[in-house]
Amino acid sequence: MTDRTVDIAIIGAGPYGLSLAAHLRDSGRSVRVFGAPMRSWSHHMPRGMHLKSEGFASSLYDPQGEYPLKAFCAERGIPYADIGLPVAVETFTSYGQEFQRRFVPEVEDVQITSLTKPNGHFEFTTAAGEIGKARRVVVAAGIVSFAYVPEVFDSIPKSMVSHASQHSELGGFKGRKIAVIGAGASAIDLAALLMDSGAQVDLIARRQKIAFHERPVEPRSLWQRMMAPRSGLGTGWRSRMCTDIPLVFHALPEPLRIKVVARHLGPAPCWFTREAVARLPMHLGSQITGAGVSGDKAWVSFRQGDEAERRIEVDQVIAATGYKATVARLSFIDEALQDQVRTADGAPVLNRHFESTVPGLHFIGAAAANSFGPMLRFAFGAGFAARRVSMRLKGN
Repeated sequence: MTDRTVDIAIIGAGPYGLSLAAHLRDSGRSVRVFGAPMRSWSHHMPRGMHLKSEGFASSLYDPQGEYPLKAFCAERGIPYADIGLPVAVETFTSYGQEFQRRFVPEVEDVQITSLTKPNGHFEFTTAAGEIGKARRVVVAAGIVSFAYVPEVFDSIPKSMVSHASQHSELGGFKGRKIAVIGAGASAIDLAALLMDSGAQVDLIARRQKIAFHERPVEPRSLWQRMMAPRSGLGTGWRSRMCTDIPLVFHALPEPLRIKVVARHLGPAPCWFTREAVARLPMHLGSQITGAGVSGDKAWVSFRQGDEAERRIEVDQVIAATGYKATVARLSFIDEALQDQVRTADGAPVLNRHFESTVPGLHFIGAAAANSFGPMLRFAFGAGFAARRVSMRLKGN
């Protein structure tokens, strides 16, 4: 136990937490950073997966921009291209861990189990039992905290139903029958890798068609660049505005912001997975009508349009059904403190400096998307968040 009160505690050591900590290194503020560096990527993404983001949009951010992913790949002799060469999750994870060693060596590889604000300052407890205090706290929780599994699968034992983020090693599924639920990049990537591992896979999705991204073509003509400018989120003016003017997005009416975040950049696998899943049985346009267990098998029933209900039995159901960034899912935050955080659609309502309605409590990453736009759901948004929040914290 310690009575030392630090100026800033950062909870989370992924791209957002590490980028912010790097920006605060020479601030004169006392900072503690908690979490296993890049754990969401090393332990919750399947090996062999590739990032959806292009190479130039897959960096962490130090203040001078000294160490982007491109520099790391050059050091290690890893093939790299700003556009058109998919980034392996193993490469991104190793890069993030090297970034941490260089710019945030003081990371404490321990989880925070409790966060309260009893007497003006925040009080946190670590998994090791230490109790500490901080004047300001930045929650940089990774998307794994927000993993969403539809309620229809509640009747299946947890040993037989899981979220896609629970699987990094897939070799154990060899010879087993798996139902993957979803139509996005994680669903298609996972299905392809499961087949490569020797599993029998069926994909079930509400979408009528898998909306694969097209392979990027460079160079682009002036007309193409004018009509669909490139951004860290892809091509198109909507994505470009999301990356270039997030503070304008913040000023939009709250219902409109929530709608844009929900609809822009929906489920869309990358071009390089199209061939990998050419043989995958897909039940598209399906409405799941039920789920349960029969003997030692899980079952999922669904209906496609006006067709009769169908049912398949599998050894495992894996929900690649995305993430819902809600404060309630951050179980380490005390309920009384959660109740003081104003939310919209479950996510914290944040001011222009990522500060919640609890003075001194900031949220960055996916939890901030409803306030600043879909860019905050991707690593590319870490640069803006780090600059904006560090500017605020250095001045207070």
